[in-house]
Amino acid sequence: MLILIAGPYRSGTNDDPILMQQNLNRLEAAALPLFRLGHIPMIGEWLALPLLHLAGSTRPGDAAYEEILYPVAHRLLSKCDAVLRLEGASKGADEDIRIALERGLKVYYHIDEVPHEAS
Repeated sequence: MLILIAGPYRSGTNDDPILMQQNLNRLEAAALPLFRLGHIPMIGEWLALPLLHLAGSTRPGDAAYEEILYPVAHRLLSKCDAVLRLEGASKGADEDIRIALERGLKVYYHIDEVPHEAS
């Protein structure tokens, strides 16, 4: 399965780049376990951050950021089979879950819930 990892990125950071990187590190820490379970992990920021750079974004919340960050995840959801929702307050991740459930995607709240796929 292609599984979107959703959780806090900007939330709770007051736009501090160090805290945002720590949140991204947390999201990325879930990727290898998903891969080892036989899935393809995906994080919206992996696609959005290079696009933000190319679009000239200079700070979280600017016009390019709003144009790109959340829409990337929402477009990804049309290709994903499931979502792994990590703990932590996040309006963006909550919206990802709402969209996933609306589309009938499976939502996991812990890595132990994700089934192992034969390779």
